[in-house]
Amino acid sequence: MGESDKNEIYLSPAPHITSSVTSRKLMIHVLIALAPLALYGIYLYGAAALIRILVSVATAIGSEAGFRKIMGRDIRIKDCSAAVTGLLLALVLPPLIPIWIVILSAIFAIVVAKEFFGGLGANPFNPALVGRAFAFVSFSRLMTSWVMPHQGFDAVSTATPLSYLKPSEGGISTAAAIAEKMGLASSGDVYLKLFLGDHGGCIGESSALLILVGFVYLLVTQVIEWQIPVSMVVTAVAAGAIAGVDPLLTLLSGGLLFGAVFMATDYATSPVTFKGQIIFGAGCGLITALMRLFAGMPEGVMYSILIMNSVVTFLNKLIQRKYGFVKPVKQPKPGKEAAK
Repeated sequence: MGESDKNEIYLSPAPHITSSVTSRKLMIHVLIALAPLALYGIYLYGAAALIRILVSVATAIGSEAGFRKIMGRDIRIKDCSAAVTGLLLALVLPPLIPIWIVILSAIFAIVVAKEFFGGLGANPFNPALVGRAFAFVSFSRLMTSWVMPHQGFDAVSTATPLSYLKPSEGGISTAAAIAEKMGLASSGDVYLKLFLGDHGGCIGESSALLILVGFVYLLVTQVIEWQIPVSMVVTAVAAGAIAGVDPLLTLLSGGLLFGAVFMATDYATSPVTFKGQIIFGAGCGLITALMRLFAGMPEGVMYSILIMNSVVTFLNKLIQRKYGFVKPVKQPKPGKEAAK
């Protein structure tokens, strides 16, 4: 026990789960899993992406340290949680979003979504997604302005493959139709482009290949479990298929995979029970699919996860069977014990 630990008692919201793996190690594993996506984003969008990533991470770390200093709390930069939030936020922003929006969003994510609730582990909503939601609500036009990769700061505006998928509004739902829109030769070219991520979109959420590599890494290092990502993706794909959307297009386009692997699995904002995680992931997937099909915006991953974050406490109380929880014992009715 360190010197500072002797005279302090740290309180955090239930559930209270102990682990031999420290928060710092977990966050470092997440940063390692995100690194290929960040590097690929820099490859696609050059210095513009690099600057926004650095600014977001630096602002997140600085705002956490500054706020905790003002409030007289211990500064926990070494746990790397602020760096993870800053990097996650940067990777889900457009590559040419104004720098000042990146700064405001990172401050909002750390101070409002995280520190106002008590800091690491006490936040009910995913901080990076709250930061992105703040930017989306406040600056929606800039948050939906996409550019072509490999064009630098003078990139040409373009549409993302996901923007075409809106069957309820007369949109298209097949890879062949999207191939024609994107000027590609065949459906196979569309699938390959989506899988590799060489198309317009956010800085780091476009490459399905690298997201899957990160998913495997986080599973092997036991940072996350499969329940939430798999149930979220399967539900979203199934709901889209029922509506007539090509399952591969649902899977590979937009931020579905990135959100399922890196956002929905956040410890503080997801259920701790096996069944709770399955329900949570399925809820995220269903809401994502419904918003993609019928809402006035092309993507629904962000709001679906935030909506399901709000019911995590209920899910934890509803299903208490794993991770150290004891199944409640049914109490005998008054008088029965005396009769025995």
